[in-house]
Amino acid sequence: MKIGIVSLGLIGGSLFKKLSQSEHEIFAVTRNTETIKKALKYCKNVSTEYEILKACDVVFVASPINKTLEVLDKLETIVSQDCIVLDCASVKEFVMQKARPYKFIGSHPMAGTEKNGFDASFEELFVGAKWVLTPHKDTKEEDIELIEDIISLTGAEVIIADEKEHDEAVALISHMPLLLAQSLFNSVKDNKLASKLASSGFRDMTRLAMSNLEMAKDMREYNAENIDIALNKLYSSIDFLKNTKDLEIFTDIKNTRKNMYSIEGKNIF
Repeated sequence: MKIGIVSLGLIGGSLFKKLSQSEHEIFAVTRNTETIKKALKYCKNVSTEYEILKACDVVFVASPINKTLEVLDKLETIVSQDCIVLDCASVKEFVMQKARPYKFIGSHPMAGTEKNGFDASFEELFVGAKWVLTPHKDTKEEDIELIEDIISLTGAEVIIADEKEHDEAVALISHMPLLLAQSLFNSVKDNKLASKLASSGFRDMTRLAMSNLEMAKDMREYNAENIDIALNKLYSSIDFLKNTKDLEIFTDIKNTRKNMYSIEGKNIF
């Protein structure tokens, strides 16, 4: 099978490196000529020209959120109507609005680090991660199964979801936390003693503040309404917890959080 990847940043680069180890024939497009030199070590089919994707059976679009629609439009004149095209944006409603001449499936790999670029990408990025698919109602089951087989090669677990529910969920667990990390650090950075004393807890809670700035801006812009709703829930929770003296509530939070990331009873985070 011929699989194409557009954009070789952290997500696209990691997918490219991993799938290049598979039996599939991989093709990639990147605007960065320096990235092409590095990518050629993994695969010979790398170009700045979209025409290289012409014969692909599947194409993953891993461009920044603000470039995604532009790339999806461009692919309409490149790939065949039988090609399955997936985006990798962390917001789904805006990409699901338009009908496409090819087979389109919304997609979001729930993986990443605070780093970006091809040099930061690595083969095992998706291992143990969730990979959301938001297919249209008329998407064929066989096409979904084909994509699930490809994604399984990365070590990720596929979750099928509605695009609206997806955007509401990621606002809570991804987009709002990034904004909180930035806000928390911004509120502390001018206190010299606090900055000097800050240790692992503060480090872990503010790691996301180092995230790709373009991605952070796009999240706030493309999922603004859901982020506002998520923040209102947070404000209500903070207001409630700061005024409660019920230890059982905090005990329940502690135990529920502990079990959230446990495997066979063993806490992994």
